[in-house]
Amino acid sequence: MLPRTIYLARLIGLFTLILSVSELLHRAAMIETASELANAPPLLFIAGVFTLLAGLAMVLGHNVWTGGALPVVVTVIGWVLLIRGIVLVFISPGGAMGIFEALRFGDLYYVYVAIPLLMGLYLTFAGFTASRR
Repeated sequence: MLPRTIYLARLIGLFTLILSVSELLHRAAMIETASELANAPPLLFIAGVFTLLAGLAMVLGHNVWTGGALPVVVTVIGWVLLIRGIVLVFISPGGAMGIFEALRFGDLYYVYVAIPLLMGLYLTFAGFTASRR
């Protein structure tokens, strides 16, 4: 396994685990934060810029589609971040709120938190148990 893959798996895994647990503990605040963010064009743009930067860094630095599940998962996360960043820097405030409402974030909150929690568990476990080549 490439050292870069292991590093990114550990970094993204731990980051996602910590955030997911925090989100589980602060449901009401997270729903309010997401709603406010969808209504704040300057904050959406800033979030988009940082997401775009992270996505570009991952795609340019780790665009690996072979070698097992772990490198592919890390690569897919990079592409998802890149696409999300592009959407966030171009989306209109009304569009952001429309997406927020269509996703029924408040109603499906625990589903949306479970996905990154499980991803974080996998990446952390796989990152810390992978052997380098």
